Parts: sequence; structure tokens; C-alpha cells
Amino acid sequence: MEGSGSLQERLFRTKTIPEMMEYHRGEHTLKKVLGPLELIFFGVGAIIGTGIFVITGVAAAKYAGPALALSFVISGTACLFAALCYAEFAAMVPVAGSAYTYSYASLGEIWAWIIGWDLILEYSVSIAVVAIGWSGYMASFLRNAGVALPAALANPPGVSGGVVNIPAILIIALITILLISGVRQSARVNSIIVAIKISVVIFFIFIGVSYIDPSNWTPFVPFGWTGVVTGAAIVFFAYIGFDAVSTAAEEVRNPGRDLPIGILGSLFICTILYIVVCLVLTGIVPYTLLSTAAPVAFALEHIGITWGAVIISVGAVLGITSVMLVLLFGQSRIFFAMSRDGLLPRTFSAIHPVLGTPVRVTILVGLVTALLAGLLPLESMAELVNIGTLAAFIIVSAGIIALRKTTPDAKRPFRCPLVPLIPALAIIFCAYLILALPTITHLRFVVWLVIGLVIYFIYGARRTQNALSTARQ
Repeated sequence: MEGSGSLQERLFRTKTIPEMMEYHRGEHTLKKVLGPLELIFFGVGAIIGTGIFVITGVAAAKYAGPALALSFVISGTACLFAALCYAEFAAMVPVAGSAYTYSYASLGEIWAWIIGWDLILEYSVSIAVVAIGWSGYMASFLRNAGVALPAALANPPGVSGGVVNIPAILIIALITILLISGVRQSARVNSIIVAIKISVVIFFIFIGVSYIDPSNWTPFVPFGWTGVVTGAAIVFFAYIGFDAVSTAAEEVRNPGRDLPIGILGSLFICTILYIVVCLVLTGIVPYTLLSTAAPVAFALEHIGITWGAVIISVGAVLGITSVMLVLLFGQSRIFFAMSRDGLLPRTFSAIHPVLGTPVRVTILVGLVTALLAGLLPLESMAELVNIGTLAAFIIVSAGIIALRKTTPDAKRPFRCPLVPLIPALAIIFCAYLILALPTITHLRFVVWLVIGLVIYFIYGARRTQNALSTARQ
């Protein structure tokens, strides 16, 4: 890392790749226990969840109609371009931190802080929103089983007489304990859950395809192209998660090979499933009827297969659980990396000597997100997650272009093809989707970034000067 100098030099100082690899050895290094299959399941675990079981219905009914399948193609294409950039970075710089670390290596410290602060928002709000959704499904299950939770204990303040959302807090607490126990154990649990929920999705496709009525696809684009693009910006929430694979980079046995497989493999599997589910969903139910919190289960009830709806609901609960697990994992690793670099308190970069996990930062993330999920109605904040992720994709894509110019001879186990075309397309697609989001979302995002910059100049910028030398001691 460059030493102190002018303000401009300090803001845009970068870390070379060898420097990063040296810095991330020793007592602050995570155990390497993950392979390509676990990474694919991590990606699918994060992607297949709220998006496919919840957002598909609202997006079809209000924005895209049957053309929601095209919305998923647009979002998936934007993600593919970004995923190729992520895959090159992850294979080159196999250390924790994802987009934060990649920005530090290519664009400089100020951009690394901005994207790290952005990712903290993205992951924290995602975890809270998904936990609230999980709580709703669980409360419904308990009611059907004859156990009705008091409204005061099942909703946040101000929502249907709520005081605190206990189920949301409990599920985050349980997942936090699992993540503390070890990455290997967490990966095993996630793999089992993912296998079940993929089976449930395939079950829906297999049952529903014979009930498709082509007349339900007419008109195919009822809201015009604008609706399709807006739908793409909304359902982008469904794809958030493939980048969480890269947060596990430091814990992968063979990162040069396995990380690209995990990132691209999980994205490909989920994109195919999303498109097929959308076509089946809008084929068996008129899109105007899909504005419901559980559209996939509702579709089977609509055609009289109530027992199938129960299976779908079980899959939805499991799917949402695995999303929280991977997002909590990713958030803790990003915060861990920023702490290790000195941008956040270094106490949170401590690794437990027996468990081999960053216990302190995992507990911190669990506490904060549990409080958010338990006390705040965050459903309306999903757009903030979208804009945060899109901004991260743009910066990572720009970083690939920059690093190809500054270090053209660096070892690249995986190379993003057609640079700078592919990164440029990723930037264009993601910027287009950002513009399609509501203006209030843009304003909230700017406010969050301003808060982050204030924290950086007051705290972070002063403490990264000697972070590398301290870590080497």
C-alpha cells in the first residue's frame, strides 16, 4: 500500500495483488474448506428464495405481465456480464471481501470504502427483509397447526398491533450460531436445504406445465417495453446472491478454478429456473391475479392442487432460510475484510482459534440485522438493496477495465472475455436498471453514501495508513 501523501494520493492508493496475498496470511486468515459444489450451492442458496416465491407474482401483476420471463432475461444478462467480471477478480484475488476487495486492488481506497459501505447496506437490509418474509410464512404455518402467535410478537411496531417480530429475531439468531460453529457445517446445512428447494421448484414446473393455458399469455406484453424494463429492475432483487459466492473466496481450496465455477454455475442454474417458473406461473394463472405474497403456492391452489401448495410453502420457508444463511455469511466476511484493513475497528477481524470463524463480527452482524428485522417494517426497502447491488456491479466492472490497464501481466486463472466490451455492457445494463428504480430510492441511496463518507474521513482514512505494517508484525 502506498504511504501517506497528498489527500488525493491517500484517497486513491491501491493494494497490489501480491501485497494483498501477503497481508491476508497468518492469524487473520480463514480456513480453506470449500469446493466447487459447495460454492454452487452457496450461490443457488442465496438466489433461489424470496425472488422466485414472492416477487414473481407482484412483478407480473403490476409491471410486466407474462413478459416477466423477458424481465428475468434482462436482469440475468446484466448479472452475467457482471458475473464474468466477478469471476476474473475472484480467481485473481482469492481473499475475503468480494467487491470491496476488488475495488481496493483496482480503483483505490475511497472506492473500496464506498462499495464496502454500499455492501453493508445491501446485505443488512436484505437479511432483515428476508427474515421478515420468513416470519410471515412461519406465522402462517403455526396458525394452520393451531398455534396462533400474538400479533404483538409477530409484527414490528406500527404493523397490525405489533411490538416486536420474535420469529424474525429467532431465525437470525439460529443462523448466526450455525455460522459461528464453522464454515464446513454451514455449507453442509445449506447444501441440504438447497437440494430440497430445487426439488420443490422442479416439482412446481412438472405439475404446472400440464395446466398451462396459452390464452393466459395474451397479451404477452400488457404494460409495454417500459413495464418489462421496470419489471427487470424490480426482479433484480431475485438475483442478489451470486456475488455472495465471491465473499467466500478466502475459504476456497482451489479458488482459481472453483470460484468461476461457483459464480457462473449458480447464476446459470437460477436464470433457467426463473424463466421456466415465470412461463409456467403466468401460463396457469392470469397475471392479473398474481399480486399475492405467495404466488407459486397460490397458482397450485388456483388449479385445485392444494396439497401441492403445501409442498411449495415448505420449499419457500426452506428457500428463504438458505438465503438468510448465505447473506449473513457474506455480510460477516465483507465487514471482516474492512476491519482487517483498518477501515472499521480491527477487533472484528479476530479469528476464533478453535472454530476458525470470525466470531465477533458474525455476532455483530447477527445482532444488528436481528434488531432491524424485529423492530422495523423493512419490506419497502427492497429497492435500496437493488440499487446497492447494481452500484457494486458497476464498480467491479470498471475495476476489471482499470486492472487490465494497470497490471496487464498479472496472473489471471480466469479471464473475462472481450474486455473492455463485457465490463462496459455490464456497466450500461446496470446503470439502465438503476435509472428504472423510483427517485426516492436514488435519494435514500445518496443519503446513505454521504453518511458513509463522513465516517470514512473521520475514522477510516486515518487508520488505514499503517494497517498493512501492523498486520505484518
